[in-house]
Amino acid sequence: MAAPAVTATSVSQCLRALALVAGLCACAAHAQELPPPAYQLAAQRAGIPSTVLYAVALQESGIRRNGRIVPWPWSLNVAGQSRRYATRADACAGLQQAMRATPHTRIDAGLGQINLGYHQQRYASACDLLDPYRNLSIAAEILKEQHTTGEDWLLAIGRYHRPAGGEPAARYRRSVSRHLARVQGTHPTTAALAARLETSP
Repeated sequence: MAAPAVTATSVSQCLRALALVAGLCACAAHAQELPPPAYQLAAQRAGIPSTVLYAVALQESGIRRNGRIVPWPWSLNVAGQSRRYATRADACAGLQQAMRATPHTRIDAGLGQINLGYHQQRYASACDLLDPYRNLSIAAEILKEQHTTGEDWLLAIGRYHRPAGGEPAARYRRSVSRHLARVQGTHPTTAALAARLETSP
């Protein structure tokens, strides 16, 4: 029996198949992590990239669960100390106790760690900030307010943390950029470009 003839067409098909497999492997190595629906909805309403909102929440309230970092809705930061609670009711009780002993400008609450003192006009009751949907809506509004059209989203992210800018804002940008890169499935240096393109017309 004679060996099958190798034609240019069969070589071309084989090369295309190999290229497809290599491309699929590369995509799997850098797959984008889709933000959960609540983040997508809050971001869409505010007109910001959902990946930016999710990356900020990962930085602000992230905890390790089942080998992954995920935002935790019942998180507080009181005078620089992180506190995590199992339920919204427990977090609300902890928040009320903290408010009696700590200046409100030193207390952050919820997924986006909204500061009670600086953002008091955004909520009726402090425990409202422990409603994940309300908290995400406020965080998205703040990010939108801090962003200038055509600007790198990482600059707005830095101002979300510290409107005055400076080194604290720069450190925060670097930290969030790692989460943003993970969510977008990109290298940290290209995460900001991808965020900018996500909201371009």
